[in-house]
Amino acid sequence: MTHPAPGEPDVPLASARGRWILLTTVLGSSMALLDSTVVNVALPRIGRDLGADLAVLQWTVNAYLLTLAGLILVGGALGDRFGRRRVFVLGVVWFAAGSLFCGIAPNAGVLIAARALQGIGGALLTPGSLALIQGSIRSEDRARAVGLWSGFGGVGAAVGPFLGGWLVDGPGWRWVFLLNVPLAAACVPVALRHVPESRDPTAHGRFDVVGAALGAAALALLTYALIEARSATVPVVCAAVGGVVLAGVFVRVERRRADPMVPPSIFGSRQFTAVNLVTLCVYAAIGGFFFLVVLQLQVVSGYSALAAGAALLPTTVLMLLLSARSGALGERIGPRIPLTVGPLLCAGGILLMLRVGPGASYVRDVLPAMFVMGMGLVTLVAPLTATVLASVDPGRAGLASGINNAAARAAGLLAVAALPLLAGMGPDAYLSAELFDDAFGWAMVWCAGAMVLGAAVAWVTVRRPAPGACHPECRTYCAVNAPPLEPPRHAADEGPPKPGAAGPGAPGPGAR
Repeated sequence: MTHPAPGEPDVPLASARGRWILLTTVLGSSMALLDSTVVNVALPRIGRDLGADLAVLQWTVNAYLLTLAGLILVGGALGDRFGRRRVFVLGVVWFAAGSLFCGIAPNAGVLIAARALQGIGGALLTPGSLALIQGSIRSEDRARAVGLWSGFGGVGAAVGPFLGGWLVDGPGWRWVFLLNVPLAAACVPVALRHVPESRDPTAHGRFDVVGAALGAAALALLTYALIEARSATVPVVCAAVGGVVLAGVFVRVERRRADPMVPPSIFGSRQFTAVNLVTLCVYAAIGGFFFLVVLQLQVVSGYSALAAGAALLPTTVLMLLLSARSGALGERIGPRIPLTVGPLLCAGGILLMLRVGPGASYVRDVLPAMFVMGMGLVTLVAPLTATVLASVDPGRAGLASGINNAAARAAGLLAVAALPLLAGMGPDAYLSAELFDDAFGWAMVWCAGAMVLGAAVAWVTVRRPAPGACHPECRTYCAVNAPPLEPPRHAADEGPPKPGAAGPGAPGPGAR
């Protein structure tokens, strides 16, 4: 009988402990998944109940994205160094606490601050889900474990819009956040009792705190400047200048540090740089699109929160059913065509949303747009993730995935801040169906343009990876706010793709 080497994962998936580990990762990733799918649906009701303008709705989304994008790489490094279970549990508790504060927030300021706290919890929680499976489940069972985890995540993604809409129309928008508390209460004791601790023995204790702080501060200042740009006051101008300066300082610091959060050398791969440029374009469009569509459906078309959430379902279902096949197709024909055709399909779906106005029919107007958008995402996301991993050495796959995920979230963050400005939406636009409808059309044109730009970049720059390149752990994925995160791995972990490496579903937005 062959025994695992010391430190090798050795828990069989079929054992009781293996099933508890799977449950823990599903519960944890479901928290971030549900949050991302239901908060946008609740925005109109949040604005009306708190007497808030459009800027508050933007910050409700962006405060979370800001801290998550700025700290997600640090969260992964903390788990590798101090223990993945420990940091995962801390993230779950922190996320639940932030959710509780969101649910009881008496005003917009407290809600925005609580959303930023949620993002910190998400940055600790998000990198750990697949890493716990990789660090615990024995290698021969790992593909099936990832497939099951993906499947349960896909079910959660499908249920999320219905659940969020029902909560907003029924008990109220606060329950969108409070729902995370019982999930955390179930997840934490299971993790502490049944999940073994794991860490990277090669990880050291040095963390690029300065780089993380500079990156987050630059994003915060630029986001503030874009959201408040209409006023053109001295603080807004200073924030814009300060954001640009800090971004430059961040690049300079990362180039000089011995252990940077974002090593500049990784961009020595032209393929990695190219696919991240594509990521910035397409995820800016995706972030802006899904932020505004649920507002359009409720404010202009008169949909309930439940109907608006359900309208997004075709996109999730298509990704749930077809993303694994898309990844296999990308491996056969190379990523250039999928990364070109996918954004063009998405652009077509976005432009079809121009038909959605007052009294829009779901079957005639909304469904075709969401179907085409979903097919574009199916074509795009899996090959993009595979190309990111294939463009670097296997030992840097986790880092490359983290950078790509953070880039996608940062792109969505800036798009949510900039699109209302570019489209001419005033602070009270979402309170007027006529004003919002006019601006929504221009916003969709901007989103479609970003998709076309991403397609052009892909066609010009992306090439087929070399044989034997790194492959994704998760082959199916249906979250729309960022590509999946991949856990760190070593060259010895890599091999040819394993049959059944993906299940019928997909992990949540914060899962990897």
